[in-house]
Amino acid sequence: MPPSVVLLRGVNVGGHRTFRPAKLADALKPLDVVNIGAAGTFVVRKTIGQTALRQAFARVLPFDTEIIVCSDAEIRGLLSADHFAGYPPRPDITRFVSVLSRAPKAPPTLPIVLPSSGAWMLKVLARDRRIVFGVYRRHMKAIGYLGRLDQLFGAPVTTRNVNTIDAIAKVLDA
Repeated sequence: MPPSVVLLRGVNVGGHRTFRPAKLADALKPLDVVNIGAAGTFVVRKTIGQTALRQAFARVLPFDTEIIVCSDAEIRGLLSADHFAGYPPRPDITRFVSVLSRAPKAPPTLPIVLPSSGAWMLKVLARDRRIVFGVYRRHMKAIGYLGRLDQLFGAPVTTRNVNTIDAIAKVLDA
């Protein structure tokens, strides 16, 4: 079994559900866990099933949170297509990837632009099974629109900047 990627939902944001990711990785040393940043993103290099992996993380976390596990193939697959065509890196726009805890039963029609009138704050561009691709403006209002993705897709979602996804890929390639 190839490596896995673990994404924790809603941690180390605004003083809510805070912890030290490096300490968590150290506590899970037998699983060969690599911490990526402060947002609860980890690569697990040891072969372990998803259920056992979720249980291992839940045992060492000081709080309950959604633990989303992705396979090596899912991460590599999302990097294989350019879902951000027409949205090159810019300082005022963030390209993001959101991972749903499960595939949506009735996904919304894409693209989605929020708000629906006036200047856009968030655009959902594409979806591949449980992976959602989009862009948002660097503005406080955009955070509220990101929070609506759970409702739009009918499943808990966690979001990462494309730079974080690139960092995950580098660890997977190492």
